[in-house]
Amino acid sequence: MIGSKQRDGAFYEAFEQHAACLVGASKLLFDAFDHVERSGELAERIRDLEHKGDKITHDTIARLHKTWITPLDSSDIRRLISALDDVLDLTEAVSERVVLFEIQTSQDDAQILSRVLVRSCEAVAKAIRLLPTLRRSDEILELCVEINRLENEADRTYRHALATLYRANDAPAQTLDVLKWRDIYDNLEAATDRCEDIANILEGVVLEYA
Repeated sequence: MIGSKQRDGAFYEAFEQHAACLVGASKLLFDAFDHVERSGELAERIRDLEHKGDKITHDTIARLHKTWITPLDSSDIRRLISALDDVLDLTEAVSERVVLFEIQTSQDDAQILSRVLVRSCEAVAKAIRLLPTLRRSDEILELCVEINRLENEADRTYRHALATLYRANDAPAQTLDVLKWRDIYDNLEAATDRCEDIANILEGVVLEYA
């Protein structure tokens, strides 16, 4: 059901602001793997974006409880803002682990996965910007397909990363490094999974409302 333009704009603006936080945080995370010596500084900047995203999510849910007529089904709004928040939380979780685990040297697969995450977040942001204009539904659906493709690419890189990790670190003294990197890779891959969740939500919205 379509409400006033003011109320419509408030929800769509929240989605766009949150998606912008995703793009910014994912780029900072890529930089953290590219320049691990700056991981502490970059993690703080990611944390700031995560806090901003938390506020957007909180304000959106609060607005949802006070709004009788919404541009999309209230459950879709809740699912979408929550899925955006999940990606941001996981991105921050990766950056925290790089700092807490005192990672001194990056790995190629971590850089590849973080680059895939950047591309996924950029595609999410593009689709979100198109959401108020459902007449361009074909473009949104194309972006959803691209996000799904990127998630498959992330899965392949994740499997390769684990195989390389266990093969290269089979000595007992290196077990801790395996555990550290396995945790990092798990959260990186999960972030791309959540991007796919966003794509699935957007696809459902487009098919329902277009």
